[in-house]
Amino acid sequence: MSDKIKVVVCSGTACFVMGASDILLLEENLPEDLQGRIELEGANCLGYCKDGANGKAPYVTVNGELISGATVLSVMNKIREIAYA
Repeated sequence: MSDKIKVVVCSGTACFVMGASDILLLEENLPEDLQGRIELEGANCLGYCKDGANGKAPYVTVNGELISGATVLSVMNKIREIAYA
C-alpha cells in the first residue's frame, strides 16, 4: 500500500467524553497486519455535532468517510475494509 489510511478523530468535549479518548489510542491496539498503515490525528472539532443531522458523538473520519458513534472496533473495521479493498 503506497498511501496511509488517514484517520481523523474529533477530540472536542462531547466526542472526547463519549469515547474519542479511546480511539485516539488506536495505534496501540492495531493488529499486526494494520500496523504502520494509518496516519492518526486528533482535531479540535470536526463540526459534525452542530445540527444533529450526522448521528451522535464521537465522530471520526477515515479517508474522509464519516463514522458517527465511532468505537475502536468500528474504526478498525473501516480501516480493514479500506486496506483490503
